[in-house]
Amino acid sequence: MMAAATNIEIDDSLYSRQRYMLGDVAMIKMAHSSVFLSGLGGLGVEIAKNIVLAGIKSITLHDTKIACSQDLGSQFFLREDDVRDRKNRAEASASQLAELNPHVNIQTSTSAINEDDYDFLKHFQCVIFTEAVPICLQLKVDMFCRSQQPPIKFICAGVHGVFSWAFCDFGPQFEVLDSTGEEPKECFIWKITKANPGVVTTLDNRMHGFQTGDKVTFKEIVGMTALNGTEHTIKVLSPYAFSICDTSDPQYEPYQYGGIAKQVKASSTLLTFESLETQLSKPDILTADLSKIEIPLQLHFGIHALQLFEEQNGRSPEIRNKDDAAKLYELAKSLNSKAVTKADELDDKLIFQLSFSSRGSFPPLAASLGGIVGQEVLKALTGKYTPLRQWLYIDATEVLKEQEDLDTTSFLPRQDRYDLLRICIGEELRLKLANLRLFMVGCGAIGCELLKNFALLGISTGQTGMMTVTDNDLIEKSNLNRQFLFRPHHIQKPKSVTAASSVASINPDVHVDPHQHKVCPETEESLYTDKFFESQDLIVNALDNVEARRYMDSRCVSTQRALLESGTMGPKGHVQVIVPHLTESYASQRDPPEEEVPHCTLKSFPAIIEHTIQWARDKFENCFTQKPELYKKFWESSGSPEQLLQTLQSGNEPEGVYRVLKLLKRRPKDWASCVELSRRDFEKYYNHKAKQLLHAFPLDTRVKDGSLFWQSPKRPPIPQQFDAKNDLHMMFLRSSSKLHADSYGIQYTKQDLSDNCIVEILQRVQVPEFIPKSKQIETDETASKSAETSSFDVDKLIVYLKELIAEGLKSSEDVLPMFAQEFEKDDDSNGHIDFITSASNLRATMYSIENADRLKTKKIAGKIVPAIATTTAAVAGLVAIELVKIVMKSSAEDYKNCFMNLALPYVIFSEPGPPEVTVIRDDLSFTNWDKWIVQGTQEFKLKDFVRFFKEKYGFEVSIVVNGVKIVYVPLLPGHSKRLDQKMTKLIKPSGKDYVDLTVSFEGDEEDDLPGPPVRYYFGL
Repeated sequence: MMAAATNIEIDDSLYSRQRYMLGDVAMIKMAHSSVFLSGLGGLGVEIAKNIVLAGIKSITLHDTKIACSQDLGSQFFLREDDVRDRKNRAEASASQLAELNPHVNIQTSTSAINEDDYDFLKHFQCVIFTEAVPICLQLKVDMFCRSQQPPIKFICAGVHGVFSWAFCDFGPQFEVLDSTGEEPKECFIWKITKANPGVVTTLDNRMHGFQTGDKVTFKEIVGMTALNGTEHTIKVLSPYAFSICDTSDPQYEPYQYGGIAKQVKASSTLLTFESLETQLSKPDILTADLSKIEIPLQLHFGIHALQLFEEQNGRSPEIRNKDDAAKLYELAKSLNSKAVTKADELDDKLIFQLSFSSRGSFPPLAASLGGIVGQEVLKALTGKYTPLRQWLYIDATEVLKEQEDLDTTSFLPRQDRYDLLRICIGEELRLKLANLRLFMVGCGAIGCELLKNFALLGISTGQTGMMTVTDNDLIEKSNLNRQFLFRPHHIQKPKSVTAASSVASINPDVHVDPHQHKVCPETEESLYTDKFFESQDLIVNALDNVEARRYMDSRCVSTQRALLESGTMGPKGHVQVIVPHLTESYASQRDPPEEEVPHCTLKSFPAIIEHTIQWARDKFENCFTQKPELYKKFWESSGSPEQLLQTLQSGNEPEGVYRVLKLLKRRPKDWASCVELSRRDFEKYYNHKAKQLLHAFPLDTRVKDGSLFWQSPKRPPIPQQFDAKNDLHMMFLRSSSKLHADSYGIQYTKQDLSDNCIVEILQRVQVPEFIPKSKQIETDETASKSAETSSFDVDKLIVYLKELIAEGLKSSEDVLPMFAQEFEKDDDSNGHIDFITSASNLRATMYSIENADRLKTKKIAGKIVPAIATTTAAVAGLVAIELVKIVMKSSAEDYKNCFMNLALPYVIFSEPGPPEVTVIRDDLSFTNWDKWIVQGTQEFKLKDFVRFFKEKYGFEVSIVVNGVKIVYVPLLPGHSKRLDQKMTKLIKPSGKDYVDLTVSFEGDEEDDLPGPPVRYYFGL
């Protein structure tokens, strides 16, 4: 369906974040692909949601079952009316799935699959079975799919209680076009030895990031030019060096300088998949949890046995029935004994747990597996990323702990929406979830998925339960392809309020209190106080930036609240469980800080496209945001031009006067003036700048050690000659003129923006000639950006102001207003991304750097984090599983942090790290969760505070600090007099009845001993 592909190209605001990862080729492949999905239960609807959001051409939903009350607890697109009206699950879900993406054609099928005729599957590119499909039918359909040319990709998956599995068969040969989705790595070269083998060393000890066996190609090498354009397989010697071929050969001249090594990504990889029949006996299993390394293979035979049990008995094992469990165990043992790949010994407890809960379905497990399988479907359709080969098993057996002694009636169905959940975790734990008080920050992609999972779990449906959610953002169109609770008619509505309303349609019993506030220091004393945090049972992050995560972490540590932290970046995702005194906190691990680009590199010596994009982004901010804001504030404080003249004549120079008058001097009067201004900017940025650099540093310039100044990574600029026939040049003029006009409030028409109109204006524009300047150019990479200076002197300013006043600019109203342009990446009509793309690529051309397309430029300039619904769903499901464990008050070894990269695919679980312990002395230590409490009174003095630590811990206080204020240091003159002062005088209460202090103590050595945070209560 070509229309779908075209829509994807046009409607970038809907698919942009997904396109950053998958690329246009994969997007168009999806838009031509059809999928058959059988089974619209909890897992099936999760998969359907994720691939519909992704933008496939069509999906056929197949299901023979009628919606029942049990389905409401796992199938979030079914409603109570569907149960009452006895609707087919596929037909009832189709309309809501269609609302997710208008570009996807959704059809339904409700008749049973004819086991003698599979020809109807031939026009599908991928077939997915999720439930109620006998194993014998799965085997037949898999063989049929393998027999087609090209093979139809086959996936089957299931959730049985707290156990889940997935299987992929993409045919005898499957071509992977991009195994990782990562950008090719590249590095600048410092040296290449003439040896066998030649050794390449990176510039400035920058890590190359390559691996042994990678292929790299070279360019821009001077001296050993025979390497340029050639490809070599490397061996890594260190993070900063690798070996290549024999460079001692005469064809390789001695290396002089320069050069870039760039990783060559394999064009494609052919993978072989075995049939389901073969894999049942000889499974290839992706191990996810290294602490359960033997369980996946045991589950493999247990779940195969479960499918045979259902086929033989026409039913699943009875709930917590030991006889059925024993039969299932014997069946699994038989399968294991006949298998090629055998488990050493089957765990009867594990198989019994599978049997006991197999009639249930744990909703967050379905959500997580649905995300993972959804990504496998997209791989099957596009060849993007490495597919699962071929089995995956994920369980949540930790939620079954301490259930052995519970009465069976706690797990029996009650004919309501919680039956499938109740079978898994029992009524007692379900009620604890219902009465949970939970605070979630963020209602974006992860937030929407989490709210859906919480609703299915029945969280905060009880009398004392409440979910408080907050998000200060409004819904944008670009949110719709991954924030599935939102629809087009919700655009520009508050995320939190809309999400709360949408989740109520999934479970009307959920109590949600939506807020529209940021959780930050500004709201700490009024809204989200300590008392508020302490009233919550659990805190959940659904945030998209590190700063907010660190703040939430600090609040949870301070108030001793458990925190669930998660995030995604494209196919990568993480989940972190943070429990007071059991685990480390988010702040315990810190990412390395982003490396700042030296100012001189951005200003004069860019080496890579990221430098030119940052330069263009800075230029936008400086010209169209900061200067207009400065201009506006200046005139608000300085009054009229006549008042400013009096100020200057009195010898005073208001801050910013030079820049403001410069803006006033060059202000455009009409659209033609805006075009003229932009044409002059072009000449200044891309011609005169290059000529000035070459004037200051001619091509043969050498530095102190005799080497050439212009060598890698410094690139000599090439002055650009304006050409009206060059699309890039005209794009810069058009977008720049538009921004100048918007900044000065000048009107223009669509006709004004046309090339013909602009070219006509250009014929009247006088471009100044280049005149070399004696201005020094900064080359020191350690130097910071200096303040802007001006060539104007006060006398010239006075003369110029008098001229303006003579022209009629006397009062404040006469000064032409300016309007700051706030950067907005998602509105293509404003010209912001056009300006940055053209400005960056013109600069890149000037420095012989490969240009970047608009999509890449937008991603970098807008600091856009790539996102897809599949990873979000998988991460949110795992968060909800950990939430249940926190409510159970599980032990530390039962919690699971997770890191996943669905592109590889890689899913790894690990036990959270314990909090770091700081030992003060042998019998005294603390972690970041600890604080020492000092209960004061209104008469409490500093000497009482100091005495407290001497008497309780035997320590002499060496310093007391309140924020950045030093309260007490015994060695400082005059501080001993403070001992008799009241604490309320030394530390002013600020609305709270306590203050957190940093206190250190005298040690045996010269160094002070650190202590935990000290919370002092004023006793007011």
